[in-house]
Amino acid sequence: MQRVSCFVARFKCRFLLVLMLAVAANIMLPQAGAAQSRTPLLMDGKKTLYQRVLTRPGAKVSFKTERGAGIDQAAMTVLYVYGRKTVDGEEWLEVGSNTRGQVEGWIPSGDTLMWKQQLTLAFTNPAGRERALMFASRDDLLGVVQDFDPAQAVKPLLEAAKAGQQNDRIVSIEPENFIDISKQFYLLPILDVEETYTGSGYSVRALNIASVTKGNKGLAGQKKEEKPENNEMMLRNFKASVVFVVDSTISMGPYIERTREAVKKVYQVIEREGMADHVRFGLVAYRSSLEASPGLEYVSRVFVDPSDVKGGDDFLNKVKDLKPATVSSKRFDEDAYTGVMSALETVKWNEFGGRYLVLITDAGALKGGDELSGTGLDASQVRLEAQERGVALYALHLKTPQGKKNHASAQAQYEDLSTFQGIPKPLYYGVETGDVKQFGDIIDQLGMSIVANVRGAMSGEEVVGSARSAPDEKKVSETQAEEAAQSAEAVGHAMRLAYLGRIQGTQAPDLFSAWVSDRDLIKPDIATTDVRILLTKNQLSDMQQVMKEILTAGQMSQLSPEGFFDSMRSAAAVMGRDPSQVNNPDATKLVELGLMGEYLDDLPYKSKVMSMDQELWASWSIGEQQAFLDEVERKIRLYQRYHDDVARWVFLDQGADPGDAVYPVPLEALP
Repeated sequence: MQRVSCFVARFKCRFLLVLMLAVAANIMLPQAGAAQSRTPLLMDGKKTLYQRVLTRPGAKVSFKTERGAGIDQAAMTVLYVYGRKTVDGEEWLEVGSNTRGQVEGWIPSGDTLMWKQQLTLAFTNPAGRERALMFASRDDLLGVVQDFDPAQAVKPLLEAAKAGQQNDRIVSIEPENFIDISKQFYLLPILDVEETYTGSGYSVRALNIASVTKGNKGLAGQKKEEKPENNEMMLRNFKASVVFVVDSTISMGPYIERTREAVKKVYQVIEREGMADHVRFGLVAYRSSLEASPGLEYVSRVFVDPSDVKGGDDFLNKVKDLKPATVSSKRFDEDAYTGVMSALETVKWNEFGGRYLVLITDAGALKGGDELSGTGLDASQVRLEAQERGVALYALHLKTPQGKKNHASAQAQYEDLSTFQGIPKPLYYGVETGDVKQFGDIIDQLGMSIVANVRGAMSGEEVVGSARSAPDEKKVSETQAEEAAQSAEAVGHAMRLAYLGRIQGTQAPDLFSAWVSDRDLIKPDIATTDVRILLTKNQLSDMQQVMKEILTAGQMSQLSPEGFFDSMRSAAAVMGRDPSQVNNPDATKLVELGLMGEYLDDLPYKSKVMSMDQELWASWSIGEQQAFLDEVERKIRLYQRYHDDVARWVFLDQGADPGDAVYPVPLEALP
């Protein structure tokens, strides 16, 4: 009887607990549903993009439309606008931290900045150019940009800004050291963009930006102006990694031996000078597809990881088994991009301040669309990956007689691959006739120049406060070895600025709204900024899906070009695009079908894909159409890499939902 009573008691308790949970759920669920039913206001003229604002310093979000009360907001917090109303002549915004109906309260409109596009600015490495000035107004910037002698106009402004002197026309100046946005994300939202021309006719963009960085003091945009001796002390720990990516196919025997000899010479120098721990060498060898030629043994192989090598003898011991292949590849072109990507993805580049990759080959690279390609990428996509890691990529192209028909196309590939921001000329060196002596001179000089740069850093050579000139594209060096030495000095300067930026925690300029040129005001052929668009995973996936539809439609209509645009119209309908655009008989271009999401509207770039129309497609030969489709396919693969690159996804606010993370996609990577 007692057992039955206990059982009944336990049953009653459980029943009451379940009943209480059910009641609570009935109370809470309608409230959650009500919150989720709210969505932010749409931007004017848009159907999918919500209104967003950035908070100004001192902004508060309050429960009522009353000034003075409320919760302090960090400067430049991203908020979505859920409502607007005017109280006593002042506009107030009802705001929330996300798009899921989580409303925080009200904020005066005047305490915010409207952020219309998901664009943000990143500074390029300032080596080889002057630091960018941020002007107080559009007219102040255009007055200098459009001057027939902008160098003369900007010189006194630069000198005053560097000295920390106040000027009504200048709000701030770019930091002296480089901030790597892929390692230390910073938000410089672009509020407006205007295309204009310099007095000499060079096209530039005027960018209206705001800074999100907090806590900075002083005009120079750093926590404090670092004294030269502080920089010198930090540079004493500067280390460099030089990774050779070597074509190890059947024809490369003499060059493999000469590369070993060059590394041996350099190690003798650095060990004699006690620098063995400051300069490390690595080596990756590559060949081509094993499916096509199983006897090649490998597509790519890391023979020496610079993080693990213990000196010259250790390096030479690790590469003693590196020999040319004993069988030929199926193509004359080899899988160079797989070799480069192996080095980029395997080496722990963050352990080194100087980051150099030297590609050595006598053939072109397999194109991304080639069935034998191991990456599916082309030169421009691989270059972007090197750029994100801060790696300078040199290309030594051996123009042997056997590859004569391949020389021009290979040179175009490697010039694109070896372009380095701030250096006007690609880091490409073509060795005529594949002369082993000339090749040896270049690689010896390059290695010694990198060592000299590290030695200079360790001894406290000044790197701040001067725009070290890059090699002049018009100036012809007596030898390519001398040219390699000149470029290594300029690249080394850029590497040291990037290193100091990381070590010192250099931040973007303090809070402001200003106008900046995307090109150097004195050398307009050099970019000062790198514009990125912040895409969510949904937007990136949507963009990738559109590209897949374009690829499929293009492949199906190559034999009957007149059906291409009809296929794209059907794809737009299937993807749920705006029926008024899809069915518009006047729509003649892909962009007019509304295929791409509104997040790409009004961006300051020229889309190769969206400007495509039926007439242009039909006018192309099969080869031209295939080249276009190959580029589309490479972009698809690149977007998949972005999607899978967990480390570079960014949350703009703390506690945000994973779906709110964004990826800073370079404009160059857009369709």
